[in-house]
Amino acid sequence: NWKVIDPAVKADFEGIAKLDPGDFQVINRDHANRTWLVAFTSDRGPIKYYSWDRDAKKGTYLFSAQPKLEGLQLSEMKPVVITTRDGLKMNAYLTLPAGLPPKNLPMVLFVHGGPWGRDVWGYSSYAQWLSNRGYAVLQPNFRGSTGYGKKYLHAGDKQWGLKMHDDLIDAVNWAVKQGYVDKNRVAIMGGSYGGYATLAGMTFTPDVFSCGVDIVGPSNLKTLIAAIPPYWKPIRAMFDARMGNVDDPKDADLIRNASPLFKANQIKKPLLIGQGANDPRVNKAESEQIVEAIEKNGGAVTYVIYSDEGHGFARPENRIDFNARAETFLAQCLGGRSEPLPCERIPGSTATVRVVSAKK
Repeated sequence: NWKVIDPAVKADFEGIAKLDPGDFQVINRDHANRTWLVAFTSDRGPIKYYSWDRDAKKGTYLFSAQPKLEGLQLSEMKPVVITTRDGLKMNAYLTLPAGLPPKNLPMVLFVHGGPWGRDVWGYSSYAQWLSNRGYAVLQPNFRGSTGYGKKYLHAGDKQWGLKMHDDLIDAVNWAVKQGYVDKNRVAIMGGSYGGYATLAGMTFTPDVFSCGVDIVGPSNLKTLIAAIPPYWKPIRAMFDARMGNVDDPKDADLIRNASPLFKANQIKKPLLIGQGANDPRVNKAESEQIVEAIEKNGGAVTYVIYSDEGHGFARPENRIDFNARAETFLAQCLGGRSEPLPCERIPGSTATVRVVSAKK
């Protein structure tokens, strides 16, 4: 909701608000400032664009970003506030599957990357996909997330695997306490830092999660920093302050204890890992070393590597391929719906799969 300070635009904002039920932003203006381009964001549909004539006080619909989404049964994304165990107010977004009773659902805790980023309210393809498959989806903006002020950001300093992880567990416990979620059917999933959080969840709190989906997540914070790309070197000081300095003996225990690799023997539940072979930020060795450690300790893991991808999956064929594998994996673990891969891999995908079975 906008709080209009300048009375010269008050009537414009009031008129624009009546055009569409979504949240809006004025994203561009002509040189005379008489015509505005307005974007409306919704949690259950695509971004819609309007022009606004300030003289006529009239809006004209232009187009939507993804017209094929219009008219589909999509799920509502609800902002919620969760109180952490040490009293912080943590914003999160809860998406419940449309058409299902909102109780005792299987859930995917979907953790954003960064970690210096955040989830926002609006259309989320991942939240809609997973809720369509029958899962509640909870996206917490744990401490260290941006958008909530410096104090909240710095509350995450040197808390990887510690209070930042506690926030994720508190989010799960909140969802269970509210009655939305079956505590025995909770998965953790995410990319980059979210992939790290997945590995942390599977190692540090192995009894909380039924399974995990890690996408390009680091397993050893020391080797992560040792392999950072040249364009990250200017922000090395930020990593030292917020994650821990891998070259400082005073932080040695902090770094090691926060690295899931060294607790791989705690992984008792199924784990799916997706990795780009050419990842410049999180080297593929981060995934491969924990796969080796899991195998050595008798655990189960499925490792999918894409030869033409980097930090995440850019090619549609690879995204579809991994998501198909992920939904099949989650269905086996949590009992949701899935559409199995029609063949060994999606045509055009470069997936190579390694399956490590648990030793009895």
